[in-house]
Amino acid sequence: IGDPSGIQTGTMRITRSPARLNIAKNVVKFLAKAGIIKDGFSFQAGAGGISLAVTKFLHEYMKKNGIVGDFVMGGITGYVVDMLHDGTIRKILDGQSFDLKAVESIAKDEGHVEVSHVMFGDPHTCGCVVNRQHACFLGATEVDINFNVNVNTHSDGLLLHGIGGHQDAAAGSDVTIITVPLLRGRVPVIRKEVTTVSTPCHTVDVVVTDRGIAINPEREDLIEAVKGKMEIVDIEELYKKAKSLVGLPKEPKFSDEIVAIVEYRDGTVLDVIRKVKE
Repeated sequence: IGDPSGIQTGTMRITRSPARLNIAKNVVKFLAKAGIIKDGFSFQAGAGGISLAVTKFLHEYMKKNGIVGDFVMGGITGYVVDMLHDGTIRKILDGQSFDLKAVESIAKDEGHVEVSHVMFGDPHTCGCVVNRQHACFLGATEVDINFNVNVNTHSDGLLLHGIGGHQDAAAGSDVTIITVPLLRGRVPVIRKEVTTVSTPCHTVDVVVTDRGIAINPEREDLIEAVKGKMEIVDIEELYKKAKSLVGLPKEPKFSDEIVAIVEYRDGTVLDVIRKVKE
């Protein structure tokens, strides 16, 4: 039923940016140095340019070192299917198929299993998939010096999109890594305060940028795990670096009208989004 060509032809594209490729390589390096990538490793994959690169580099690292993972949760693309086909992972848990290779795989591969979004991240059961993930790597429009993350709005205050499974993956995974460039054009991504709180700081563990890696000080175990193995910086250093390069951005002006309410996965109100003044 339907036309498969309307899904996604070919494969999703890995970023070609050297800086963003370096971010992806450093995610894998961090996970390896912290001792997280080992037999039974599980992670959540994404379909953004950096996330695809992380998946590719993870595949290469695991294959080279003879490591077999338990499962990958996704947002599934052909890059994850390749891991299943060569035995680098045992199972794919599929909440969304993002390209035709993933669609073909879910139809024929016994190890490629469809899961509901309730099974993926329902906060009212301890058995959801996110609670069994060793790692996830997620994007953001902004991250602040307290490790709060924005995925809902641009820095100009305008709506971008919904949250999706961002909060669920961050809350459930053993290690949540945010992958962002320090700057987008002349807009700093690391800020004193995010424009909108989408995913709260207590669920975010590591921020990997093209100018350095910061670890949430609450994760003393991770800091100790990579001590002497990787250079780690304070997130305030990243903020100051961004400010020194492009200065402080012009802050949007908001009216009193609320256009959206940002809720946490349990229904708690995290923030409100107000209409931007013209």
